[in-house]
Amino acid sequence: MNIPKTLWNLYGLKRNESLSPAKLRTIQQKKLRQLLHYAWNRSPYYRETFERAGITEEKLDTAPLSAFPTIGKAALLKNFDRLVTVPDLKQAELRRFDAVESTDRRPFLEKYHLVHSSGSTGEPGYFVYDEAAWNTMLLGILRGALWGMSMPQILKLLAGKPHILYIAATDGRYGGAMAVGDGVDGVGASQIYLDIKTPLSQWVEQVKQFSPNFIIGYPSAIKILAELVQQGEVSLDVLRVVSCGEPLGASLRKFLEDTLHTQVINFYGASESLALGVEGEPAEGMLLFDDLNIIEQGPDGLYLTCLYNFVQPLIRYKLTDRITIEEPSGRWPFSRAVGLLGRNEDVLWFEDGEGRREFLHPLAIEGFCIPGLLDYQFRQTGKDSFEILAETAPAAGREGIERELRRQLGSILLEKGLSYLTFSIRFVEEIRPDPATGKKRLVLTLPQGERRNAG
Repeated sequence: MNIPKTLWNLYGLKRNESLSPAKLRTIQQKKLRQLLHYAWNRSPYYRETFERAGITEEKLDTAPLSAFPTIGKAALLKNFDRLVTVPDLKQAELRRFDAVESTDRRPFLEKYHLVHSSGSTGEPGYFVYDEAAWNTMLLGILRGALWGMSMPQILKLLAGKPHILYIAATDGRYGGAMAVGDGVDGVGASQIYLDIKTPLSQWVEQVKQFSPNFIIGYPSAIKILAELVQQGEVSLDVLRVVSCGEPLGASLRKFLEDTLHTQVINFYGASESLALGVEGEPAEGMLLFDDLNIIEQGPDGLYLTCLYNFVQPLIRYKLTDRITIEEPSGRWPFSRAVGLLGRNEDVLWFEDGEGRREFLHPLAIEGFCIPGLLDYQFRQTGKDSFEILAETAPAAGREGIERELRRQLGSILLEKGLSYLTFSIRFVEEIRPDPATGKKRLVLTLPQGERRNAG
C-alpha cells in the first residue's frame, strides 16, 4: 500500500462520519444497485437465483433488498465457482493453494486475498477479495482501530511509528491476522504477533523485547497480557487497545482500561466482511459501517450484503451472529448493533506438576475440519486433563475420526508446551446447548474452586 494514498483514502472514508443518516443511506443504496447489476451480469448463480425470485434486470434498481434471495454457507460452498464473477477463481484450486500456503499472506494468483472462515467442523468457507476490495476493507479496519481520532491526531500517531502488538490466532488464513498485517504495512508502523498457540513464557520474552504501545487482538488474550502487567511480569505504556474477534463484556473492558490505563476500542468484523463496525464509547453502542455493508435483521437471523466486494458478491448472506439492529441516533449516521456479537468462551487453564500455569485458548482448538465430525466440546476434568465430546454423522468411521482428532490436537498441545496433558475422546449422540443461553459451548471449564483442588 502507498502510505500517502492510504491516508488520503482514509480521510475520504472518515468524511462519511459527518454525513446525515439520509445522505449515508443514499450512498449505501447507490453502492447496492451497482453491486446488484454487477452480480446480474457477471455471476451465473445470482442471475439464476434472481430470476427464480421473479426479479428481472429492470427491477434491479427498484426492488427492495428484501425481495432478493438469501444465501447460506452450504449454498456458497456448492455454487462457489458459479457465484464468483471472474473465471480464474475455482474453489478446488483455492483449497489446494490454502493447504500449501496456509501460513503465508501471499495472494492467490498474486491478486486475490484469501480468507477462510473459522468454525468448529466441516469444510471452511473461502472468502476472496481482489486488491480493490482488500484495500477498501483495510481502510475500514484503520478507521475502526483509530476511531474517534481526527486526521491530525492520526498523522501525529503514525509519525511516532507505533509498535503494534497483535494477539490472536496468527497461523493459517485468519482474516484478522492477514488484514492487520497488511494494514500495518500500509501505514508504515512496526508490528509483532503473539500467537495464542505459543507458550506464555514466549509471550513475556517477546513483549519485553518489543515494548508495544498499541495492542490489537482477542479480548480474552489481551486479558492474559493485562494480568501479566498486573503481576509485574511485564511493563507496558499503551496508547490504545483494539478488541476484536470475540465479544467484549463491560467488566472485561473496565479491567483492561484500568490495568492498561488506556481506551479500549471494540471492533466488529467477520470473514465475510472484515470491517463491519466499531464501538468507541459503550454508551454509543456498536456502530455498523453502513457505507461498507448492509446488515439486515431477518426473522431467522442476520443477513449481510457486502457493498465493496465485486469478485465474490455476498448478497443477503446468512450470518451466525445474534444482534438487534437499531436506527441511527446521536452524533453518528450509522446504524447500531445491540446484543452479543458472536461466541464468547472461557480460556482453559492448566497446571503442570511444578505449578507452572499455561492456557489453551478456545479459538486455537475450534478449527478441526474432519470428515464425519459434526460437532465437539471440550470439558476440563482436572488441572492437567480434559475430555472431548464428539458428535459424528451416522455412517462416519469413528476410529478414523478419533485418530485424526488426536493427531491434530497433539500437534497443538506440543506447540503450546502442554504435551503433559491427558485427554480422552467420548462419542455422544448430540452436543446439547446450554439450557441457560440456548447456545452450544465449545469449552466447559472447571469452577475456580475445583481448579485449585483438582488432581
